[in-house]
Amino acid sequence: MKHEDQPRDPAALKRHRHLFRAVRRRRTPKVRRSDITVTDEATVKRATKAAAVGNAMEWFDFGIYAYLAVTIGKVFFPAGSTQLLASFTAFAASFLVRPLGGLFFGPLGDRIGRKKVLALTMVLMAAGTFCIGLIPSYSSIGLASPVLLLVCRLVQGFSTGGEYGGAATFIAEYAPDKRRGFFGSFLELGTLAGYTGAAALVLVLNTALGDDMMLRWGWRIPFLVGGPIGVVGLYLRMRLDETPAFRKRAAQLSHSPEASAVEANEPRLSENVPQKELRSIFAEQWRTLLLCIGLVAAYNVTDYMLLSYMPAYLTDALGYENSMELVAAIIAMVAMAAVIQRVGHLNDRFGRKPVLMTGMVGFFVLTIPAFALFQQGSFGAVLLGLLALGACLVCLLGTMSATLPALFPTDVRYGSLSIGYNVATAVFGGTAPGVMTYLVDTTGDNLAPAYYASGAAVLGIVAVALMKETAQQPLAGSPPSVSTHEEARALARAETNQPTF
Repeated sequence: MKHEDQPRDPAALKRHRHLFRAVRRRRTPKVRRSDITVTDEATVKRATKAAAVGNAMEWFDFGIYAYLAVTIGKVFFPAGSTQLLASFTAFAASFLVRPLGGLFFGPLGDRIGRKKVLALTMVLMAAGTFCIGLIPSYSSIGLASPVLLLVCRLVQGFSTGGEYGGAATFIAEYAPDKRRGFFGSFLELGTLAGYTGAAALVLVLNTALGDDMMLRWGWRIPFLVGGPIGVVGLYLRMRLDETPAFRKRAAQLSHSPEASAVEANEPRLSENVPQKELRSIFAEQWRTLLLCIGLVAAYNVTDYMLLSYMPAYLTDALGYENSMELVAAIIAMVAMAAVIQRVGHLNDRFGRKPVLMTGMVGFFVLTIPAFALFQQGSFGAVLLGLLALGACLVCLLGTMSATLPALFPTDVRYGSLSIGYNVATAVFGGTAPGVMTYLVDTTGDNLAPAYYASGAAVLGIVAVALMKETAQQPLAGSPPSVSTHEEARALARAETNQPTF
């Protein structure tokens, strides 16, 4: 039988068509030279600095509250044994509105741009911090005092809902693929700088003014300083252009390549496409959102335990002098800041998962021994315990800000990350100091916080095991980003010269 007379097999033809399409796809370069983003080193550094300063401002505010938690309890709440618990309850209350802030600011940042939303969150955060320093005490105005404190904390919490997700997205979309971990580590360097600055300022004021003057008016100074710091952060952020990934996405959705050149500084998706509804984010990204929540939950419990809860724990539960605890905390945070960029290099080179897993396993193994050291009553034991936990935390700090943005595609990155991050932070992070204080008060066991943190570390281990490696890879929904034109040409040649089979 001749070939043309043979009966046609529909299944065979279908297989052949798939084969021909695959061949055609392989013959077409996956990445065109014009699609590759070549980053400018100076611009990336300016963007990183602006995002990091804002993050430092955020954690300066939270650090002040944490390091003054005992004093704030005495100033804003009636006398009694529950002043510290009431202080941490107000601390946790601000986290309840963070998911609302994420729901509002995140999708807004995906529509009108990262830059404008980050500027707005900076203004709200600085205003809330400054106003706390102006609130009269409970002895002056009674119940209105804690109510006003709560209102300011809610403003801070709402603005913070758009801060971390936006700042992490901002740096991730500016950084080249092979150095995203390094540049992302600067965001958490801002975290450590904010906490260290808060601890140092409180230490200086405690030493210079004494307990009585601090209780009367000295506690106001750190909050009033937060206002000018916010103005500086706002200035740095307003001087930047929108991220390359967002500009490319805006041009694609407008079907106008020229739009990115004409509106390079102020692209807008909202004028060209309908708003992406929140239900579509949950419908399309729910698995990744759950993974994000698991990672952030474990990370935040350990983070808030070490950087927010520890000062009050050592002074209130264990009876250490406040100045001694602050000195130990400052030393530990400076040590973490000294190596965090190195951790960024390591996760760029070896991958995000190995570094994250090291930190999670470290917390599971070392938290209980570290808390046992705290019971010894000496400065050396406290410092050793803080350094051991700090070594685990810096593995998470130096890696997470590059890991989380890479979980989501460009068009929903800000919104999805803000929602997932803030839900986890509200439920697990902001409540951690209050839960740990409650556990100590109700059980009488000073190791109870360690058990809680170890349980969170188990959740983190599972989440890291389930996540995909994203180091040295383009962000989902974005073209490759490289540091030099030579690297771009090499990448384009490598894609073009791939074999057809």
